[in-house]
Amino acid sequence: MGRPTSTTSPHAGPRTAAVWAVLRRELDRLGDRALTVLDVGGGTGGFAVPLAEAGHRVTVVDASPDALAALTRRAAEAGVADRVRAVQGDGDALAGLVEPSSADLVLCHAVLEVVDDPAEVVGAVATALRPGGAASVLVAGRAAAVLSRAMNGHLDLAATILADPEGCAGPRDTLRRRYDAEGAAALLRAAGLEVEQIHGVRVLADLIPAVVADADPAALLELELTAAAHPPYRDMAAQLHLFARRPAS
Repeated sequence: MGRPTSTTSPHAGPRTAAVWAVLRRELDRLGDRALTVLDVGGGTGGFAVPLAEAGHRVTVVDASPDALAALTRRAAEAGVADRVRAVQGDGDALAGLVEPSSADLVLCHAVLEVVDDPAEVVGAVATALRPGGAASVLVAGRAAAVLSRAMNGHLDLAATILADPEGCAGPRDTLRRRYDAEGAAALLRAAGLEVEQIHGVRVLADLIPAVVADADPAALLELELTAAAHPPYRDMAAQLHLFARRPAS
């Protein structure tokens, strides 16, 4: 699994640089062709609008009408309203919201932690992809949650997340589940996707004091990108980014 290149979206900071680097490499591989992109749980358009600005057509599926309203305003302000479509619906209903084999690229970021049936959602993502199309999947990391709870003195919650099969801290947890790299990869493979890359996201960005980050943001960005591809640092990231592809045949 190679390190992402340093070419990222101009919108990318240290917390999203690893994701944008992988996406940019895929876009560069495909040349100047305008892609059909599906952004599941895309909210206010943090990824959708920059992709539309790059010439691609993006459909955002999100359960929040407020987020979709913000997305629509953001797309209009960026001059790409004609290339961004908002569809209200949650991840569990994805199969009924999009046409099979209709997307060149599917983004599914911070969705599998909260849906009722992640396997069903990943199956819908795979079905939505055209043969040869790619999926960008971002999930919460279990190891980071254990470490952060322990470092903040919540040893009971750290122990619960570590022991729970789903990596959940209990009924008050805002997430239903968290993942390790192999568990997330297995979920995608079970849907027929081929996992090509796994990177950590927010490996160090959440840990470094603001005064240090602000003093040398370029160094932090470079360090984040370097650590993103290398276990064990990758596996301790706040999020794990998996890039997978539907086989061409």
